[in-house]
Amino acid sequence: MAQGPSVEGAHAPFGLVGDSPEIQRVLRIIRKLRNDRCPILLLGESGTGKELVARALHVTSPAAQGPFVAVNAAALSPTLIESELFGHARGSFTGAAGPRRGLLEQAHGGTLFLDEISEFALEMQAKLLRAVEEKEVRRVGANHPIAVEVRLIAATNRDLAQQVELGRFRADLFYRLNVVSVRLPPLRERRGDIPLLVTHFLALYAPRPMTAGAWLLNCLAGYDWPGNVRELQNAIRRMIALCSGDELQVADLPTQVRNAVEASQGTVARQVARPFEVASLEEVERLAIEHVMKIARGDRRKAAQLLGIGKTTLYRKLREYEQKEKARAAAR
Repeated sequence: MAQGPSVEGAHAPFGLVGDSPEIQRVLRIIRKLRNDRCPILLLGESGTGKELVARALHVTSPAAQGPFVAVNAAALSPTLIESELFGHARGSFTGAAGPRRGLLEQAHGGTLFLDEISEFALEMQAKLLRAVEEKEVRRVGANHPIAVEVRLIAATNRDLAQQVELGRFRADLFYRLNVVSVRLPPLRERRGDIPLLVTHFLALYAPRPMTAGAWLLNCLAGYDWPGNVRELQNAIRRMIALCSGDELQVADLPTQVRNAVEASQGTVARQVARPFEVASLEEVERLAIEHVMKIARGDRRKAAQLLGIGKTTLYRKLREYEQKEKARAAAR
């Protein structure tokens, strides 16, 4: 998830929004590591919030008084990556008019967050490992090393163990980084957090008080979000910009989200249709509730929120469905 202002509170410690078991597990790990400086490897798809977690690990650690330096390895120029990481001496190459501190030096006393570390070439992986183990760097073109003390947090959206087997990532660096690994769940595995995330983004970006209705939340929860929280964040920002009223509308959804939602709704409609395209209101209601219960992964409180009904009403209807199913089973 892109870095931005965070809303602290019961549902957003460190800006990590959600009360699902998956996000609570990540928060427990962060708190357990609050007095540790060990290397950490963050695993997860793009957009799951790896930098937010890295910042949370930093501010709760002994390195919190030092700087937090974040760098995306994939964005570094292959020709300048060594200079970017380790710095350079004056005159070490054309254009080096003066000495320059590298990212490792800049992070001295704090945390260096290396995102997409799998994109480093093998040669650079070896130099990074040596610098971390020896706690010193040598600027490009310099004769003397410089002592550095950094807490290293790395992240990747690839399977590093598989990359090691394929010879694309050094095993020694992998084991050095993988002291503690934290997997960040994709949004499709914690759909029940979507209403909280929507409220969070509305509080951050809406120029005036705005809401999202139950039907829209249901649609958002039914989409798989391949871009994860970052994609949802950008979708809400787009909807805020396009919305002319005070409540976000399904019509304001990005095209790819709206098309996927409509296709999903068509599947549900076909499931409830009878031979003559007729279904009782009770059956449609039951199938809709069952569908949302699956989205909420059995969490009745979240399902009631997505459906826009009270918890008591949902509990009563589920009890009625269960009793009728038992009666049908007994009659067979």
